[in-house]
Amino acid sequence: MINKRLLIKNLLAHNDENSFYDKKRKIDISQKEGKAKFLKHICALSNSNPKNNSYIVIGVEDEDNKIIGVTFFDDSKIQNLINAYLTNPPIVQYENIPFPHLPDNKVVGLVTIRAMEKITSLRKNIWKYYGGSVFFRDGSMSMPKVFDIEIKDVNSKLVTAIEAHAQNNIQYTLDGVFDFMNKREDFNPQYKVFKEYFVLCWSGLKKMVKNDIYFSRVDIELVNEQVRLFFSTLDEVSITYDESSFKIVEYVSLGLQNAFKYYELEETIIYFEENANYNIETRLLFQPPQFDKKVLHHIYNSNNALLEKLKKARSLTKNELQDLRNLPATYLICYLNSFHEAIDKLNESKPYLKNHSREVYEFYQEAVRILRKVKYS
Repeated sequence: MINKRLLIKNLLAHNDENSFYDKKRKIDISQKEGKAKFLKHICALSNSNPKNNSYIVIGVEDEDNKIIGVTFFDDSKIQNLINAYLTNPPIVQYENIPFPHLPDNKVVGLVTIRAMEKITSLRKNIWKYYGGSVFFRDGSMSMPKVFDIEIKDVNSKLVTAIEAHAQNNIQYTLDGVFDFMNKREDFNPQYKVFKEYFVLCWSGLKKMVKNDIYFSRVDIELVNEQVRLFFSTLDEVSITYDESSFKIVEYVSLGLQNAFKYYELEETIIYFEENANYNIETRLLFQPPQFDKKVLHHIYNSNNALLEKLKKARSLTKNELQDLRNLPATYLICYLNSFHEAIDKLNESKPYLKNHSREVYEFYQEAVRILRKVKYS
């Protein structure tokens, strides 16, 4: 089993960006430009490496390889995006890898790309790239090329060696468990060994609601691979497990005019097998709440007025500050109730909410996260 933290260190230590490896300070697939560039790199790495894994490391400074981290990204539907825009899409996995020196809300993103040994191309137009375009890696660059020769496999031995040097061992596993238990000691940390091989650690603040147990401020890590499976300071989740599986159900709080209700968002089940393999299945449970259209029109117009006031840096009243906290969620509710332009307003609000306060910006990130899951399902 590969220790993903060691894998990232090996990639950073021994290789400049090349035909099987790329690094980014951050990515943004919420906008067409960022989505197009991400798809271009996936396409190029897939085509340049037909028989081995390619990688993108996210959260690293380009000049000196300094690990700065990015926000936890839990888009389990990223493969759906790849399938929608690419012909002969590779298998793509995005994982969140914690590093000891980073704050709790930061990880390093690791994108693993496994080609299907066929030419990958854009299925349709996106941003300035045309449908049918084929990309390859030219050194550290992803470039469009006309393909008329057989793909050459030049990286398999090197990639195999790098992955071999990143194999996990019992010391790394034990160190990972102790680090987790010490770091999360205020949040009821626990661990369980599945199939005598996998070690899963989790923590969270527990509360009882009508005989049901829920957790907030949840952190879940698969220690063997140093992969963070779930992290949120906002969500509430339920956790159940048996000897072969671990199930997480996420809930989100949505509502209008301070009347909020919890809705199931997504179910994630990790199945552990006897042959030292595991697989993760996710299922969207979310059913968008429906509200009176007249009420939503009023709230939508109020949000727009509040956003204009924020853009002009005008002072806000106490009530407006409270409304600002709810603005991302209410834009989301409007969009889910067929106010299609609300998504544009939500995107427009991003820099202003981020500049206003970290707390309000976290509410924005939560709304976008829900939207992303719903959209790609």
